[in-house]
Amino acid sequence: MHGGFETFAEQLSLYLVSHGHSVTVYCQINPGESEFTDVWRGVRRVAFAEKDTAFGTIKFDLRSALVASRHRDACILTLGYNTAIFSIIYWLKGIRNLMNMDGIEWKRRKWNFVQRVWLWANEWCGAHLSNHLIADHPEIKNHLAHIAPAEKITVIPYGADPITQADPEIVRRFSLEPGKYFLVVARPEPENSLLEIVKAYALKPREFPLVILGKYLPKENPYHAAVIEAAGNSTVLFLGALYDLPTVQMLRYYAAAYLHGHQVGGTNPSLIESLAAGSAIIANDNIFNRWVAGPGARYFSSVQQLADHFDQVQQNPADLEEMRSASRQRHLQFFTREAILQAYEQLLQGLPLNNDAWQGSRLQLLQRS
Repeated sequence: MHGGFETFAEQLSLYLVSHGHSVTVYCQINPGESEFTDVWRGVRRVAFAEKDTAFGTIKFDLRSALVASRHRDACILTLGYNTAIFSIIYWLKGIRNLMNMDGIEWKRRKWNFVQRVWLWANEWCGAHLSNHLIADHPEIKNHLAHIAPAEKITVIPYGADPITQADPEIVRRFSLEPGKYFLVVARPEPENSLLEIVKAYALKPREFPLVILGKYLPKENPYHAAVIEAAGNSTVLFLGALYDLPTVQMLRYYAAAYLHGHQVGGTNPSLIESLAAGSAIIANDNIFNRWVAGPGARYFSSVQQLADHFDQVQQNPADLEEMRSASRQRHLQFFTREAILQAYEQLLQGLPLNNDAWQGSRLQLLQRS
């Protein structure tokens, strides 16, 4: 399982280098490892060793901002606003800074009061100290427009390359039959509906197993324990966290359907990747998921409704094929990686960009000039 920002940073940096741009990426490594500066596939990497904790990440972000601000002719792209307060460094030096504002982090239930206040304050800092804001979903733009001018915000979602062929043997290594299992790829958090998905699946015996990717620590996390307990004796397979991207792609490609339970946030990269794999999508019913997956997906707002979807798609293979076709069309029409990376390149260069390129119910793709 790959983090969305990490994967995107790799894709964008390589794309920009291939188009003749000079790119530096700041990387966080583990304490004890040697800090370094090198060049990887044309991308200059600067690595700082800090602990993988909240305070360690804050220190890493501050060190990165201080070093990056030495390059007054640079354009900074900041992914996420968790430490947007450090944008004041760029603001004071007159360095152009674009910020991807990610989701509405401070509203997530997993944060305590102090953490929410910190995130809320940094969202405000990012909105006011950055030169331009990037929202990955129109609803994120609508939210940000309450604290920043609408003309300062551009909607650019995420993209992915289509998966048109796959090796079925990769799936069989997990004792799975291609096309005969349901798949979930998500962090085990309440707002991702893992408990509801497992409960709906376990209501009755089912022919297709439910495969879940993610790191579960039932002895340390009560929610993780509840999800595993809800599975009971049903055929729910917890495969753990998989970090090999081709393997995850093959699992998506051969799944009978992909379950997406995310209740909040903007455009989720995992959902885009499932569209690119031609997965039949069954998603939590909210404005974020409906905008991404479109009318060809199915949606649930209760355990029973999801259980009914399990029954219907397993009994009607033709419906699954229609859903897969709709996913492929949705991806190719709106979420190809080339279109998204091109939009970022134009924005970083300060070139004119249709500020409503992905705004509203009718999506439009940017075309090369």
